[in-house]
Amino acid sequence: MRQPVWILIAGMLASAAIHAAEPEFTVDQLRQDVQFIRQSIGEIHPEPGSSISRSDLDNALDMAHRQLSVPMSRDAAWRVLARLNAQFADAHFAVLQPQWRAQAQAHRDAGGLLFPYEVQASADGKLFIRSGLGGSATALAGTPVDTINGIPAARLVQELLQQAHGDTPRFRAEVLSRRWWFHYWKTYGAPARYTFSHGGRLMEVAGSAARPEALVGTSESDFDRVYQFELLGKNTALMTVNQFIWPDKQKFYAFTAAAFARMRESGTTTLLIDVRENAGGDDDMWKQGLLPYIATRPYRHASAYVKKVIPGRASGSERVGDIVQAELDKWEQPAPANPLRFTGRVYVLVGGMTYSSAVLFTNVMQDFGFGRLAGSGGYARTRQSGGNQIRILPNTGLELVLPRIVFDRPAGSSAPLLVQPDIAFPDDPFNRRALIDALLQRESKDSALMGR
Repeated sequence: MRQPVWILIAGMLASAAIHAAEPEFTVDQLRQDVQFIRQSIGEIHPEPGSSISRSDLDNALDMAHRQLSVPMSRDAAWRVLARLNAQFADAHFAVLQPQWRAQAQAHRDAGGLLFPYEVQASADGKLFIRSGLGGSATALAGTPVDTINGIPAARLVQELLQQAHGDTPRFRAEVLSRRWWFHYWKTYGAPARYTFSHGGRLMEVAGSAARPEALVGTSESDFDRVYQFELLGKNTALMTVNQFIWPDKQKFYAFTAAAFARMRESGTTTLLIDVRENAGGDDDMWKQGLLPYIATRPYRHASAYVKKVIPGRASGSERVGDIVQAELDKWEQPAPANPLRFTGRVYVLVGGMTYSSAVLFTNVMQDFGFGRLAGSGGYARTRQSGGNQIRILPNTGLELVLPRIVFDRPAGSSAPLLVQPDIAFPDDPFNRRALIDALLQRESKDSALMGR
């Protein structure tokens, strides 16, 4: 549907105003940054072929070199270099905006507005409103979006998906969904008002000053939104762990200890651990905060690994530049004497954003039989990279994220390639409780059958 000219002009002026103050970099500077990316990959990544072939990697970098053919601002250069991310096909291997959360907060602090909705994008180009920005309720939840400021939503999704990082198209769609407001801002600007069309109807909405959901977890006051525990009925408990990183880890350990104490007191026999939104963090968070209550035998988070020895990590037998392949011989021990040890059924809920350390956690739970995975799979690799290094591109200041290690899952098998739940359920992005309800209904039926 054709939009009034003034709306399109207003959007272009807003975008121009945002980008007008940015310095431009010469073609030589931009191409130096591409060379820096190429060099850094060679120095840090132990096995780029785990996600992209050598020929495809060289071709992608050559293409970026050619596309940086005119002077550009940092944001414009990022829009070119971020196209590498989908080809890298690893969420730990990407060109990112520097301190993107801090950029967003600074924009908001200066009175800037953002895209007014949290959305759900799909790999095939569909876009739906999920909530108001920040998670506020809206009657439009689940509404498909046809156009935004006169541009077909399908075109916007496909363009912005090229910038998103992640292992698979479905995973990149999940990342884009949660950062849509950021990608839209950095590509089209942040106008004061937006015009949407859906089902042939036009709707004009003001930009939002709300704090996006993707920024939750960056403040001490967010703890109760990141980590939650509740008793569901007589025998079931739900523990939500949305990230395995927190500045004060002791606070997380106290949270899990209190949760397992409540389960002991209430006679809980079924525990659901929800990591559907958990994109990772530090392994010790789950090794010290969860497994002492659950593990029944020794475990390790990987069977083997390949790593690149980088400066600061060398030893007598490992020189800088060496690629080391070895078995992981460090085993974690269970805590059978733990007075709060949980002996009931454990289900781990997985979904589109389960990644990094959260995948290592789910691998351990699945491979050692500590619990069953339930939910939606096929997003992330079970063979995870890690030991992430950040290098700042010397001219534009963009961030290059690279792994220095790749882990084989504990079972020692590369199959399945992607995280696959033991119990598959669709995960409704507009009703996060639907999966929980479906699992509990199945659990109830299974218990009834066992009782016959």
